[in-house]
Amino acid sequence: MTEFSFDTLVIGAGQAGLAAAYYLQQRNIDFLLLEERAAVGDVWASRFDALRLFSPRWASSLPGLPWPGSALGYPTKDEAAAYLRQYAAHFRFPIHTGQRAVSLAPATVGNGYTVQTATGQMYQAQRVIVSTGAYSVPRIPDFAARLPTAVQQLHSSHYHSPQQIAGTGAVAVVGSGNSALQIAADLAATTRSVYAAFDDKTPSFPNNQATWALLKGTGMLGISRYNALGRYAMLQPEPVVRGDLQRLRRFPNAQFIGRASSSTPAGGLQGQRLATPPLEAIVWATGFGPGFDWIKLPIFEADGTPRHHYGLTEARGIAFLGLPWLNSRSSALMGGAGPDARHVVAQLLGST
Repeated sequence: MTEFSFDTLVIGAGQAGLAAAYYLQQRNIDFLLLEERAAVGDVWASRFDALRLFSPRWASSLPGLPWPGSALGYPTKDEAAAYLRQYAAHFRFPIHTGQRAVSLAPATVGNGYTVQTATGQMYQAQRVIVSTGAYSVPRIPDFAARLPTAVQQLHSSHYHSPQQIAGTGAVAVVGSGNSALQIAADLAATTRSVYAAFDDKTPSFPNNQATWALLKGTGMLGISRYNALGRYAMLQPEPVVRGDLQRLRRFPNAQFIGRASSSTPAGGLQGQRLATPPLEAIVWATGFGPGFDWIKLPIFEADGTPRHHYGLTEARGIAFLGLPWLNSRSSALMGGAGPDARHVVAQLLGST
């Protein structure tokens, strides 16, 4: 078993981890990126086929390297994967791929921390930035367990295309985010009956160049959770792209049932508006929860979410990036990775 030692480890080579690497490199810090997948960008490449970024290229760049292609275009998920690979190669970041972190704990000898991966490799570092993505554990409501076994169920993280859904009967997509709308439209395009368990109270916004110019120009996306306006914004539902919502509504075979509250004995779902007939399948686009059990440090709330202030934790030398509302609404977006990384790296290096 080989043991490696660095000043700083960045766990996760997605958009947040790569942005952190950029600022560490700018400061000539001895660092390493650990990536659990076989290649940078694999997380984006493995998402469902119809996925696109909902921000244009000019609003989605990581620091130091613009997107290739038209600045006004909205990249596909494969273009996003290619951009991340290009970014890592352009700056020649040191990356160990195929290394999933399974333990982060204080070093047994000296200061700093030890990270062990699933392959048995050991890494030592004075500082660790955890950039493993927004959250990673699929959330599915408890009433899903009461559905008949004949109803096919899969989480949106495992959905790629309509061909995965058996038969031609009715299918439901549960969730009130952009992914739920895109997956429901993807399925509705096959002409099968689709029931969207979508919360009617979810706000929407027009996704065009003027909207993004307004959001970026006024700084609305960067309003910090640490002031009164940001705290208010955190309590509001996340808006969806109005165009995606309107597109789904145009399908005559798609029906909105409202937020799902329970399952039915016949194998359907009860929505706030109405119930579905018996379903052949359900896609749960119901988001993710925290999955940080591998971090052996007392830095978490009772629900498993990291306890931090703008990414920095109570544990000296440990920080997070890429979390929802790490500082602002843009924190979990590709275009928001750079500002958060710049701040976290500067504060982390200054405090240790």
